[in-house]
Amino acid sequence: MPRKIVHYPHPALRHKAKPVMAIDKDLHLQIGEMKELMYLAKGLGLAAPQVALPFQLLVMNVTGDPNKPECEEVFLNPRIVERKGWMEDEEGCLSFPGLYQDVRRAKTIKVQAYNLKGELVEKVASDLESRAWQHEIDHLNGILFIDMMGPLAKFAAKPSVKTFEKTFRTAQQKGEIPPDVDIEKLLAALESLH
Repeated sequence: MPRKIVHYPHPALRHKAKPVMAIDKDLHLQIGEMKELMYLAKGLGLAAPQVALPFQLLVMNVTGDPNKPECEEVFLNPRIVERKGWMEDEEGCLSFPGLYQDVRRAKTIKVQAYNLKGELVEKVASDLESRAWQHEIDHLNGILFIDMMGPLAKFAAKPSVKTFEKTFRTAQQKGEIPPDVDIEKLLAALESLH
């Protein structure tokens, strides 16, 4: 079954991702699918939990341009080791299509992660790239951008969030999406494979 980007409140979005332990054929296939989905949705980044994969894996291309593969990045088990300064700007999320609100983030960050060769790499990112990194790493920890909004943004986003919840629960009632408990079992089964 082809993967798709899951929408809030899909349980995978709150599931804390497990570290990637093996760089194998399966992982490469999942990365290929994630890149394709990211570009189809016109996103700048996509974290594995957003496609119901419980692993610390993200793909990113801050240009958003599929014709610039040299700007594509794939990272495993990333973590932010340093944050500097602050910026506030509009942010969106592929798991909340159409919802945009201001979110405060660190202006510059230093990240450590593993590349597809299994090498530990360190990177400093600022501005939009820094925002994208923080957003995607939050996903790996079950944190969503609605959690990071200030009180006014949260209030403004509330009707949209309620609509996402209603749409999701309606799809579950119709049998289009499995019940939460079945999704949790599936995530646990995927974790045990790696």
